[in-house]
Amino acid sequence: MDLAGALLYFHQDARGLTELIQLRVLAYFGVRSAAGAAPSRMLAAMACALTGPGRRLVIEDSPAAVRAFLRLRPVRELPGVGARAAATLSDYGLHTVGDVADVPQLTLQRLLGARPGRTLHERAHGHDTTMVNPTPTPASMSSEHRYDRDELDPAQHRRALLALADDLGARLRTSDLIAAGVTLTVRYADASSTRRSRTLPEPTQHTVLLARTAYTLYDSLGLQRARVRGITLRADALLSDDRATRQLTLDSGDDKPLAIEAVADRVRARYGHNMLYAAALAVTRGPSSGADGPGGKG
Repeated sequence: MDLAGALLYFHQDARGLTELIQLRVLAYFGVRSAAGAAPSRMLAAMACALTGPGRRLVIEDSPAAVRAFLRLRPVRELPGVGARAAATLSDYGLHTVGDVADVPQLTLQRLLGARPGRTLHERAHGHDTTMVNPTPTPASMSSEHRYDRDELDPAQHRRALLALADDLGARLRTSDLIAAGVTLTVRYADASSTRRSRTLPEPTQHTVLLARTAYTLYDSLGLQRARVRGITLRADALLSDDRATRQLTLDSGDDKPLAIEAVADRVRARYGHNMLYAAALAVTRGPSSGADGPGGKG
């Protein structure tokens, strides 16, 4: 828990508030709990893991207190250090967090890799940028299209996929979320279904990237004249979009669709979702009529 805003309200310091929480847990549920309090989530979790039921360990908010707590701990107790990494560090005589803290960052990166080495160096010095999220992120988000009759045309299937990706992308961006994976489920006339999943190279909230993955999953099914009754597209392993990364590339092919997407979001926010959409989603009533809006939405 992030207790920073509660300290003044209860007129307690971290130790006093931790004692109060443990007392109330015992009174309401009859459970003896262990507790750790520290300046960061990482340190609090490490302190709690070392504490028995009914007891608490508080690390004061000072560099000296953090250093005293960390330096003698086995390096395997740091978050993100698995058995393999601990064995590699041990081979080089790095057994404690203090040993690791005394090693230059570039050395750790040569031993473990660029990102793991940098992260380990930061954590060995007690630096943790992980924030407590008061509103849990949903695990997934889905959009569904059901046909009024069995649909055999692959072009119509792909049109539905684009509409579903468009819907998911807009909802992800509105919710400030990114998806690390995509799952496609196709239901047939005989009530059977097929499901395919794929982890994205980079978590995303962009329609064009979600649609590409959906098309790839659909093509992997190898459907030939299949009588499709419904299609569901699901965005999996959702994360806050402040954790998004984008691989730098010399190919600017995606820049224009993403720029158009940003404009479309602003237009939709002001005038409604049906005001701007992909031409492939336009519905026509006849040869002489114009588009009257996107179809295939779940």
